[in-house]
Amino acid sequence: MNIFLNWLGTLPGAASQGLIWGVMAIGLYITFKILDVADLTVDGSICTGAAVCVVLVTKGVNIWIAMLAAFVAGALAGLVTGFLHTLLGIPVILSGILTQLMLWSVNLLILGGSNIALTRLKYGDKVLFTSDSSPESAQIYITLGILLAISAVIIAVLYWFFGTELGISLRSTGSNLEMSRAQGINTNFTKVFGLALSNAIVAFSGALLAQQQASANINMGKGAIVIGLAAIIVGEAFCMKATTNFAVRLLFVAVGAIVYWFVYQTVIFLGLPSELLKMLSALVVAIFLGVPYLKKRLFSKKKGVKKHA
Repeated sequence: MNIFLNWLGTLPGAASQGLIWGVMAIGLYITFKILDVADLTVDGSICTGAAVCVVLVTKGVNIWIAMLAAFVAGALAGLVTGFLHTLLGIPVILSGILTQLMLWSVNLLILGGSNIALTRLKYGDKVLFTSDSSPESAQIYITLGILLAISAVIIAVLYWFFGTELGISLRSTGSNLEMSRAQGINTNFTKVFGLALSNAIVAFSGALLAQQQASANINMGKGAIVIGLAAIIVGEAFCMKATTNFAVRLLFVAVGAIVYWFVYQTVIFLGLPSELLKMLSALVVAIFLGVPYLKKRLFSKKKGVKKHA
């Protein structure tokens, strides 16, 4: 019983971590599902958002302004990827890799090194929430409330935006590029805008992650796209096949990230050696990505058996 209660005590922290990565996954959803492109910029732009936010906070800038600056920095990173793709004709996946490599140097310059800490004693009153996730602390529940509110606002704004003329044009570009061009849509503009918006949200999640971890680290974005894709796939498994409501789809992307971190936190709680955590992360993502395919094959086999009968 004590073990179970201790495990339950770890879940609020995992939920807050999941919500932060859920914001990141929502940003990735724009390129991966709406624009139908694989953008690898996010591994760099999430760190850019964290670096910009932390540096500005340590210089005394208001946290909301710091997070807005992180949002803008991410948008600029997305613009670079978009321009490499549309102006130079470089495939978007390679454009993302090139921008990610550039951002490694940019992030080092912003940080002035490999890491900057946001110590709780010095900066705890200057950020939205701190890294205190102990079960007996009320701070973790305050953090959850803040993150839920931020996630709800992001989903609401995106739901409104993708109902506008520009948002519909962006969705049309991802659905049918040639038809969109035939309808007079500037598809190069919508691609660039979509990449900028996606990475702006990703960088914003990096600003949240920096506050939760009380630091910005040059390596914090490694593997971000894998976690984001896992969240999207898990969200699909839960809901996306059953509804066409865009807001609900975005909501379950965030739910997918929370489920991922619940699984991750559970394995850590069970005492898996730290050397194996990266391998575990890859295996969990592989399982989540493979389940829809296996379900599809199993369903098709059952359907074939019924027809043969």
